[in-house]
Amino acid sequence: MLSHSYYHIMARGNNKNVIFRSDADYLYFLGQIARFKKILPFDLYHYCLMPTHIHFLIRTFNGHNFSDFMKRISLAYFGYYKRKYGWVGHFWQGRFKSQPVGKDEYFIQCGKYIELNPVRSNLVLKPGEYLYSSYRHYVSGVKDPILTEDFLYKDLAKYLKEQRIVYKKLVVSDLVKDAFYKRVWGSESEAHNEDEKIRYRLRTT
Repeated sequence: MLSHSYYHIMARGNNKNVIFRSDADYLYFLGQIARFKKILPFDLYHYCLMPTHIHFLIRTFNGHNFSDFMKRISLAYFGYYKRKYGWVGHFWQGRFKSQPVGKDEYFIQCGKYIELNPVRSNLVLKPGEYLYSSYRHYVSGVKDPILTEDFLYKDLAKYLKEQRIVYKKLVVSDLVKDAFYKRVWGSESEAHNEDEKIRYRLRTT
């Protein structure tokens, strides 16, 4: 991973195992994010904890530190889950996936697309009903200490109340839906820029 770069992060339970069985499990994991984020800081703009997997939209401060963060939180949560449920065997499906994301007008839509996961999975009818994502922060102003506010959020409208309304009505474009799982995500120019950064890193290391 590159330092000072933007990524969509995804980690999944092994064989699509359910990794969160109760509210207490979600809350424990969120607590571990807060704990390790203080030691190995990064910007977390959007997230969603699903029963079988997690999504983050982040900016790294130090690429190596973020990888260390993911290792620590994965081990800490695995230990908790093993003690609580008597789990035996592999818990996570390999290493987390990191997808570079361009810093453009589609960035905030990428965040909302992440937050709409519970609706697409029929867990809730409306995204605001789901407790374990960043959506309620942006739409209802629910304080969330692990978040750094999306840098495009204030551009949505002049006043906070209007920003929340605009975000709620924000329509995720087909570009986001089509490109979300590509190796490098973003508009054509931003995807190209991120790809060039990666190629340069590979040539110089």
